Amino acid sequence: MIIDTTEVQTINSFSTSGFFKEVYGLIWIIPILTLILEITIGVLVIVWLEREISAAIQQRIGPEYAGPLGILQAIADGTKLLLKEDLLPSRGDIRLFSVGPSIAVISVLLSYLVIPFGYRLVLADLGIGVFLWIAISSIAPIGLLMSG
Repeated sequence: MIIDTTEVQTINSFSTSGFFKEVYGLIWIIPILTLILEITIGVLVIVWLEREISAAIQQRIGPEYAGPLGILQAIADGTKLLLKEDLLPSRGDIRLFSVGPSIAVISVLLSYLVIPFGYRLVLADLGIGVFLWIAISSIAPIGLLMSG
């Protein structure tokens, strides 16, 4: 069987079309959104366990009366934090005070870039994974100090 060069060029142009690159780019959104959802659920479970264990240790009523198994307590706490009045220091730098928490949260989320989640599922393969992870993770305390 003889393969014509025009057929090979047609096959190669089909595999390198822009449509498949865009679809491949959109597919990478799914693991990222899954990771964010898992982190959010993990935080909610840890907060719920902490409240239940603290209530048992202190022999008091826990958050179990706020919805089924106390799940609505975390939503109430989050709503309270969002609607809470923002107090700014009178003698401090207001810009640093406002940007500090963002720096802490962004550095933690960026540290997930270099963690391999599978054989070919790495969000950013930079070749210096551990060093970059340590560098990005060390920025979070700076953000906490700025906002304190």
